Amino acid sequence: MTNKRVIKVIDSSNYKNSISERDAEMDARAVEAVKAAVAKAEFCKKPVARYDISEKKAYVEYPDGRKIDVR
Repeated sequence: MTNKRVIKVIDSSNYKNSISERDAEMDARAVEAVKAAVAKAEFCKKPVARYDISEKKAYVEYPDGRKIDVR
């Protein structure tokens, strides 16, 4: 079975020119939803999964400040 889907990665400098206004609004809502979920988890003293872009590693950050790498 062949998957003929095309995935286009858009650079942040071309973001506004590459997607529709409706998609941009949906992306903005998704970003705000994730921010709210992370803030709620931090407020409730729960661990939060994060990604370090410079090191290209995922990790879990605990309320006491510990960071555990995710493999």
